[in-house]
Amino acid sequence: MPVGTAFHERTFPLCHSLNYREWSGYYTVSVYEVHHEHEYNAIRNAAALIDISPLYKYLVTGKDATKLVNRVITRDIRKVSVGQVIYCCWCDEQGKVIDDGTITRLEENKYRWTAADPSLRWFRQNGINMDVQVEDISEKVAALALQGPTSGKLLKAAAEADIANLKYFRVTHGKIAGVPVDISRTGYTGDLGYEIWVPWNDAVKVWDAVMETGKRFDIHAAGMLALDVARVEAGLLLIEVDYTSSKKALIPSQKYSPYELGFSKMVHLNKENFIGKSALEQDQKQGVARQFVGLEIDWPEVEARYETFGLTPAAPSQASRVAVPVYCGEKQVGKATSTTWSPVLKKMIALASIETPHAKIGTRLQIEITIEAMRQKVTAKVVKMPFFNPARKTAVPV
Repeated sequence: MPVGTAFHERTFPLCHSLNYREWSGYYTVSVYEVHHEHEYNAIRNAAALIDISPLYKYLVTGKDATKLVNRVITRDIRKVSVGQVIYCCWCDEQGKVIDDGTITRLEENKYRWTAADPSLRWFRQNGINMDVQVEDISEKVAALALQGPTSGKLLKAAAEADIANLKYFRVTHGKIAGVPVDISRTGYTGDLGYEIWVPWNDAVKVWDAVMETGKRFDIHAAGMLALDVARVEAGLLLIEVDYTSSKKALIPSQKYSPYELGFSKMVHLNKENFIGKSALEQDQKQGVARQFVGLEIDWPEVEARYETFGLTPAAPSQASRVAVPVYCGEKQVGKATSTTWSPVLKKMIALASIETPHAKIGTRLQIEITIEAMRQKVTAKVVKMPFFNPARKTAVPV
């Protein structure tokens, strides 16, 4: 049975829909009201507070902490300074992605590592015979994502910390309601936003302080449905939706190289040996068979197709996580893995895995849609990602 997170006693009374899902053994709110429009609008126009405590969180310490991190991930951790956060992925020996997450360098040899899937055994296995400790702190540290254009001003008012000068993907330390917290300028919405890392037992105090201060910034608690739309607009991948962890893949085609997921900038082949390095050197040299791209779907064409059935199309409010075929003429050349109507862009967009020859920006493909149980194809153009990338996301000071 799932359990509530550290914030459950606050989120439960707010969740009028009683629409929950399970995330890593926790009850997680899908949507607080009966629809997620207000929550999505809070992410893009005000401030949204999202409980992200179910993330797996690990503390890596000891003399060889840096060595272990560098052995496991594809990026070079030595280039990362104390107080910096990076997004990274880690691979198996065949150079296929196991998972992706963030690593915060808290001290010279102290890291907080987040992951979507349980990773303790893998990290510890790779640290054998090293002077390193990997501790699972998933149930000791709760986490909130405070996202949206007013989130910076809100935090300046609520936290005793230098928020104004906190740069993108950096972390600072301070207090909220007297509780010591870490605040990182990170998030999964592609907007201005922060993640607040809180001791589990004091979580409610921090929630109350942020919500109280947030009233004048039009804060809303937001669930997973709103977050799903925002992360597709931001071009951010979701494990087990956009790609399969190589540990869970059943057939070779379900495994992905970082070069197939648009992670090539996160692969530093010039650093010391790391897991999957020789396979990734081959990928870089020979190229890979498919690419992750953004698709923009021709909405007037969708309307015209519906019209032939005497129907009007309704823009779907929820992001779809159902994979659908993508074609070039009669040939299937890939699949769209996440599709959504973007309220901010007024466009239908999708994340898709496409064969490399058809993945160039500007290429016109067709995506499958179903009307009255009949399969149709409509034009989908390969476009630059992220779809939505406001200047405020990285601007300093806030």
